[in-house]
Amino acid sequence: MGKEIYIIGAGPAGITAGIYALRSKIKTTIIEKISPGGNMLITEIIENYPGFPDGINGIELAERMKKQFLNLGGEIIKGEVVDIDLKKERKTIFLSDGKFIDTDVVIIATGSSRKKLGVKGEDVFVGKGVSYCAVCDGFFFKDKTIAVIGGGDSALKEAIYLTRFVNRCYLVHRREQFRGSKYLQELIENNEKISPIIPFVVEEIMGKEKVEYLLLRNTNTDEKIKLEVDGVFISVGQKPNVEFLKGKLKSNPSGYLIVNEKMETSIKGVFACGDVIKKDLYQIITACGEGAIAAFFAEKYLDSLD
Repeated sequence: MGKEIYIIGAGPAGITAGIYALRSKIKTTIIEKISPGGNMLITEIIENYPGFPDGINGIELAERMKKQFLNLGGEIIKGEVVDIDLKKERKTIFLSDGKFIDTDVVIIATGSSRKKLGVKGEDVFVGKGVSYCAVCDGFFFKDKTIAVIGGGDSALKEAIYLTRFVNRCYLVHRREQFRGSKYLQELIENNEKISPIIPFVVEEIMGKEKVEYLLLRNTNTDEKIKLEVDGVFISVGQKPNVEFLKGKLKSNPSGYLIVNEKMETSIKGVFACGDVIKKDLYQIITACGEGAIAAFFAEKYLDSLD
């Protein structure tokens, strides 16, 4: 049986791990639930990734990475991992369609996703105007009015991305200043489609069969206003995408996987990289570096099995 690696997640960490594994002549397959690229897909312009002096659109960078992986002979299969058996030396990955995959090595690169806001009406209107994924749902709000909730980099990027589709984007944040980078704040200020609403919090998401209004409260004065919108995108923090692991790997209290300098998790033959791990800097370039390290030591682990 030849060497083989399965990678869960096709963001920058997963694709880079795949590229390095393929260059070591290891058969490599990436399992991706949505689209290759991860959170790069909502980034309008990336200016801190080396090699692009004028910056590069996130979708284009994702496409280039995917193409490089495929050109080297890699395979990307669409599927959602719902469970994984790590008890034996050979791991078993279970997919939502009932299929399963056996492999010696797994690299987990599932990234992170949005936290819930936790307000009345949020769960009621999921899929009916409430969204946590601009890439998934932005197109459905073409020429509509929407709100993005949050003040960090992710929220600001999401608001900018959504202006491709919507007529008006309200950016609601509980503080008087956004927490996102100065560069993104400048883009927000110069975008005619974006209207900041600060300092306000969402008290309730309202409507009949779909989202129609947000009930907002001013955090300084307690004044309440109704904001008419067709949809709301919630971006108030990240959580690691580790539900399918069901606590089988060591993690910190927030759920981020704990790895060593080799990107090894608490179980041999299982590596992790990118935004799913506990670290200090969550950036595309760090994710790529971690993907390279994970693939390098995954190859060493495979060699040890011979």
